[in-house]
Amino acid sequence: MPFLTKSLRHSLFAHIRRNAEDKKIKIDILNGHVDHIHCLVWLQPTQSIDQIAKLLKGESAHWLNHSSGLTNSKFQWQENYFAVSVSESMLYHVRAYIQNQEAHHQKRSFAQEYELFFQKYNFNKL
Repeated sequence: MPFLTKSLRHSLFAHIRRNAEDKKIKIDILNGHVDHIHCLVWLQPTQSIDQIAKLLKGESAHWLNHSSGLTNSKFQWQENYFAVSVSESMLYHVRAYIQNQEAHHQKRSFAQEYELFFQKYNFNKL
């Protein structure tokens, strides 16, 4: 749902970064659009993708609903997430893609992009 307005995203992303830092989660870049976010994270050997996703999503939804004062509506992230690894040679491209979400989604919705990504890389959806 298109819940994440530009002003709300700004506050939410700052909060996610602070929370991640407190939890020793290294976020390289974070950005998104009205209905999703992208987060490039450097995992430590003791961290798992599942653990990071739960920590960031759970705490940020709780903060947004109970402490931020930014919304009167109940917010929740979807239950699942999508994660891929990134080679060092592709970091520049991934960072640019994440940084330019606003312009990128003027051309294609997240749902359209998601479908194309799965088709292009021949992923099977669970």
